[in-house]
Amino acid sequence: MKLPEISRQQAIVICVLVLVLLVGAGKLLGARHPAVQRRARVKLVGGATSSSRAQLLVDVSGAVRRPGVYKLPAGSRINDALLKAGGETEKADLTLVNRAASLADGQQVLVPEKVTATAAATASGGSAPATTAPVRLNSATLEQLDELPGVGPSTAQRIIDYRTANGPFKSVDELDSVSGIGPAKLAELRDLVVP
Repeated sequence: MKLPEISRQQAIVICVLVLVLLVGAGKLLGARHPAVQRRARVKLVGGATSSSRAQLLVDVSGAVRRPGVYKLPAGSRINDALLKAGGETEKADLTLVNRAASLADGQQVLVPEKVTATAAATASGGSAPATTAPVRLNSATLEQLDELPGVGPSTAQRIIDYRTANGPFKSVDELDSVSGIGPAKLAELRDLVVP
């Protein structure tokens, strides 16, 4: 089969039409490409938004019903963590806990126990003998720890820092892990403190 001959002018028109079609197709494909990029950006922004709603891991310990590590939504307060842990026990001293404070990921919420009146009198220099009311390591304030023999303000702060970093003391022997308390000082404190 023989193709019909076309004039030079017809060939130019056909080439121009093909070129216009190719340019139009390129623009059409190019127009779709930025839309794909925009959608990807929207997904990234959406991902960032969802990560801001990420959950926090919080360690709740001390005088609570169910101590443990809990997941809470970002923006939660200490009170939310206490509720998640089943609430405080009867021994809890909530006057030392700011329940309205915001939580951070990895934070420990330590709920101290109430100090008995005898221990408070001993710590404040009252007449009660120190042996009848041991100081509670897990709830004692800096001032109460400072009153112990051989424990100054810096060692008292190290005791508080240790229990904040490692959780409540399980036994009095754990004091040996606190910097500045050796075997001799531990022996001196053994009958004056309880976990």
